[in-house]
Amino acid sequence: MALTWRLAASTLLGRNVRDQKYRFFSVSCFRYGTVVPFKLSDIGEGIRDVTIKEWFVKPGDRVSQFDNICEVQSDKASVTITSRYDGLIKALHYKVDDVALIGDSLLDIELDGDNGNARDEMTIPDDQQGPTKTESNQIIEGDERKPAEQYAIEKALATPAVRRIAMENNINLKDVVSTGKGGRVLKEDILAHLEKISAGLAGKRVEEKPTAETVVPMKGYTKHMWKTMTQSLSIPHFVYSDECDIKELVTHRNKVKDSLKQQGISLSLMPFFIKAASRALEKMPNLNAWLDEKDQTLRVQTSHNIGIAMDTPDGLITPNIKNVQDLNILEIAKELNRLQELGNKCSIPLNDLSNTTFSLSNIGVIGGTYMKPIIVPPQLVVGAIGKMRKLPRFDDDGNVVAGNIICVSWAADHRVVDGATMAKYSNLWKHYVENPTYLLLEA
Repeated sequence: MALTWRLAASTLLGRNVRDQKYRFFSVSCFRYGTVVPFKLSDIGEGIRDVTIKEWFVKPGDRVSQFDNICEVQSDKASVTITSRYDGLIKALHYKVDDVALIGDSLLDIELDGDNGNARDEMTIPDDQQGPTKTESNQIIEGDERKPAEQYAIEKALATPAVRRIAMENNINLKDVVSTGKGGRVLKEDILAHLEKISAGLAGKRVEEKPTAETVVPMKGYTKHMWKTMTQSLSIPHFVYSDECDIKELVTHRNKVKDSLKQQGISLSLMPFFIKAASRALEKMPNLNAWLDEKDQTLRVQTSHNIGIAMDTPDGLITPNIKNVQDLNILEIAKELNRLQELGNKCSIPLNDLSNTTFSLSNIGVIGGTYMKPIIVPPQLVVGAIGKMRKLPRFDDDGNVVAGNIICVSWAADHRVVDGATMAKYSNLWKHYVENPTYLLLEA
């Protein structure tokens, strides 16, 4: 609204208006800025939409560039949106908890008359971007300011917003390379100048590169492991660990491994560990069982189908050697060789993967001394054997001797297996691996 006053000197002096000269002047309360939409820019990382968490402004608030506008939440992180303009908030288009898409208008803002950045984004012609007459006068004449605020404004053309950025960063506008029309210093020029300063302090500018990534789909053995390990989360694991001196076992194995190799049979320590597990199960058969959670019953199995964890090109897999109770060490070695060859080809048939009743993992062949194995349901127990180490130990006469020490850890389903039961089983297994002669007395 414009209010017009007519001042007549004769009226003030009590004279006739018609006989006197008079003049008019007007005072306006209009805002001459342009109202533009403030759009939600791309915030990266492939984000397509955000949720408004909090507004820091409301209609009627005046904001400057870099003032906080709102906080938004994507599916990855929270981001604070700052103003790109100087101006007056006219309207908000979203409420808290509303979802906004990238590119949508968050609010309407009435721009200040000298909002250079807004003009650039509105693609106003260059001939309309020069300083106004009033602004030019301010640049030439200046005003009374504190020394910290006087940064060569007498010769540099710049908007108040740009001058404020220069003042806040202690930048002399005469040192900034201007790219605007007529030598006008733009906000982009200030930012570029700051980057040069930072680069000089750091020695060189390190540009951030986008993070490279490769998407690997879950498939094959890895996909199966995902399913079984997810099921394992529901099992309360109880772990019992011990160490064994297998010096005598190593001696027995070394005596025959070379001759067997000539026959095409690779004899590792694992066949002895497998047979020892079966012998111990003969004395504690309830551990060779499947748990029926629905009926809360144990289904004790007569066949010792002992699973062996294998590292294959497609991930971890656990085939089993069936009826170990009926096999000798040499037969177990042959079956193990067969499964290892199929595993290397990632071609283990379903029959070799089904009906496992008890599992072992020899992590020591890869490395590692201790581990906590994970039970594969519906089995009750899994054992993990660490690498063999030569360590000093005392013999029966108190002499220090070299021992071939392995550590074994048993994980049991604590819903049906208690600690005492697991300790008894572990002691039986330890007895057989430390005294391998007993493994050869029967088939």
